[in-house]
Amino acid sequence: MMVAMMFLTTAPMILTFQKVQTGTQHPDDALGSTWVFVTAYLLVWAIAGLAAYAGILAAESASSALDPVSAAQFGGAVLIVAGLYQFTPLKEACLSECRTPITKTSWHRDKAGAFRMGLLHGAYCVGCNWLLFAALFPLGMTIGAMMVITLIILAEKTLRWPTSASYTAAVILVLYGALLITSPQLTIQKNSNAHMPVEMQMR
Repeated sequence: MMVAMMFLTTAPMILTFQKVQTGTQHPDDALGSTWVFVTAYLLVWAIAGLAAYAGILAAESASSALDPVSAAQFGGAVLIVAGLYQFTPLKEACLSECRTPITKTSWHRDKAGAFRMGLLHGAYCVGCNWLLFAALFPLGMTIGAMMVITLIILAEKTLRWPTSASYTAAVILVLYGALLITSPQLTIQKNSNAHMPVEMQMR
């Protein structure tokens, strides 16, 4: 899921890396370096995926012990934290590195190995987006929610004014999280209707 969501935003960096390597190495060596770069990048996200899976198990265990209202309010708190993170210097620093052309990133060096560069790029991507992925838990882990988060990430990396995209997403996350905390019954009622047979909903 993470690879699918990150592909659109990562492809330009991978293609640029390939182009840079082709200009300094034999084409076969450049292709090999690119695969090493991609492998290291995927390794970082694989580790992040394991952490996310552990989070899913913990969330499922916690939700079974909570009543629906408390579970909805906890989800709201997660959304607020994810929104507030959008305003932090760490988010801005990671986003800046993700948006910068690879030849101008602070971690690019002529002697830096492709594996190390892939690890660094993956780490900056995780640092930039990990709480947006965490927001998927209270949002329901649906295709629609995945598309929204993917569009936010794509907007942050490609739009001319990335801060506007980040802050807009932040405000929406915080407001929706606050709504879940103050009015959890709205979400509970919505989820109940979603699982109700169609004929019962029409009555």
